[in-house]
Amino acid sequence: MVNNKFPDNFLWGGATAAYQCEGAWDEDGKGFAITDLLTAGTRRNPRKLTLEVDPGVYYPAKKGIDHYHRYKEDIKLFAEMGFKVYRMSVSWARIYPNGDDEKPNQKGLDFYRDVFKECHKYGIEPLVSIMHHDTPVALAIKQDGWLSKKTIDAYVKYAKTLFTEYKGLVRYWITFNEINMTMNYFGDVYGAGILSNGTRIIDINNVSDDAMSKEKQNKRFAALHNQFLASALAVKAGHEIDPNNQIGCMIASDAHYPYSCNPVNILAAQNSMRKLWYCGDVQVRGEYSYFTKRYLEEKGVTLNVTEEDKKILKEGKVDFYSLSYYTSGTDCLDQEVDTDSGNFNLGAANPYLKKSDWGWAFDPDGLRWVLNEIYGRYNVPIFIAENGLGAIDEVSDDGKIHDDYRIHYLREHTKAMKQAIDDGVDLFGYTWWGPIDLVSASTGEMKKRYGFIYVDLDNEGKGTLQRVRKDSFYYYKKLIETNGSCVFEED
Repeated sequence: MVNNKFPDNFLWGGATAAYQCEGAWDEDGKGFAITDLLTAGTRRNPRKLTLEVDPGVYYPAKKGIDHYHRYKEDIKLFAEMGFKVYRMSVSWARIYPNGDDEKPNQKGLDFYRDVFKECHKYGIEPLVSIMHHDTPVALAIKQDGWLSKKTIDAYVKYAKTLFTEYKGLVRYWITFNEINMTMNYFGDVYGAGILSNGTRIIDINNVSDDAMSKEKQNKRFAALHNQFLASALAVKAGHEIDPNNQIGCMIASDAHYPYSCNPVNILAAQNSMRKLWYCGDVQVRGEYSYFTKRYLEEKGVTLNVTEEDKKILKEGKVDFYSLSYYTSGTDCLDQEVDTDSGNFNLGAANPYLKKSDWGWAFDPDGLRWVLNEIYGRYNVPIFIAENGLGAIDEVSDDGKIHDDYRIHYLREHTKAMKQAIDDGVDLFGYTWWGPIDLVSASTGEMKKRYGFIYVDLDNEGKGTLQRVRKDSFYYYKKLIETNGSCVFEED
């Protein structure tokens, strides 16, 4: 008889990020992070970074969804759904306003302690991202963010503060969210805080990789190397401070396929997957992969890795691999094809897959495939830290939100996860992105909604902020109650 339930201790929950939900961007001693000063945007109108606050510009992070003041209400709703885990991030600038202050901001420490205690009140395990793209602005201006070794020292001090302050309250940690985004076309600012040449206004995601100069490519990979070192040092410190800590990496893990069986497309897809392995090999295996030399040479990158660096990386290997998965990409080099893959360029449009409102392919089988690829390469426990569907939700005449499309997405990806577990993958948890509507990281919109909980707020920051349960709220509640088996009972 086939067992359709997930493992008994499987961690079901949801995921958010501080800058997308908290708001209160300058309250209680908080400093500015890069992500706070990103303007709103749309799929066709990229977000901009403005390092001086412009009173005539709308910054979504200023208000977020006011989670800072409403976290008790929100966590109570998460508990109603039955969450076992809540993946969230701490804002570095709320703890150290300038990134490298002598002492932490006590009000910031107190806020997150209260959040963690509220989670435990309902039996919810916090899983905390130490860095979720939000480099403090002061570090970006003073020392070009992650291009400086001084930023490593500031990050490790910050991480040690979290490990010490929240010992016994938090045992699951992620060092960097989607660390491989530093390699990609908005990684210069979003991932690394690189603000060279006195730049004050930047379009964060409208420059293709191909258009990048060798100078920029070198800066990207130098910054990423410093993040690897910071992660490794944090892992080592976290284990020393509390041996019960489980500390993972987090890598954006889209599946990539060849458009056809033409060998040039197969090799192109293999090369795309190396963007995952480049980061995963360093953080899980503790060393750069064999393909790194040629990979960097083709990008015109020269990377200085010292013997001391190699020692640090080897001693700071993570305990588990976490990933985000939303969609898949298709590589085609032998013909002209439609490449409209939404606000991220993931290659050729796959003719076998349907798309979301934002052009992302619906591909649950890709999740099963990528989970098997990751586990086969690393053989460490895996956690799905982000998976979800951004869509346009409408409030019906009955005052409810009937989001059957989101339920369908969740159901099919849950089936894919169970298939991967049956394949032998050690998958121990899943957090939906995001369980409550929040500001979209890629476009800065509220219109692009992911939540099981509707938040009355529009793209201009107008609305009551009222929370409303969608149909998907009740479906996820049932899914957790049945430990996943309900998705199979419907077939």
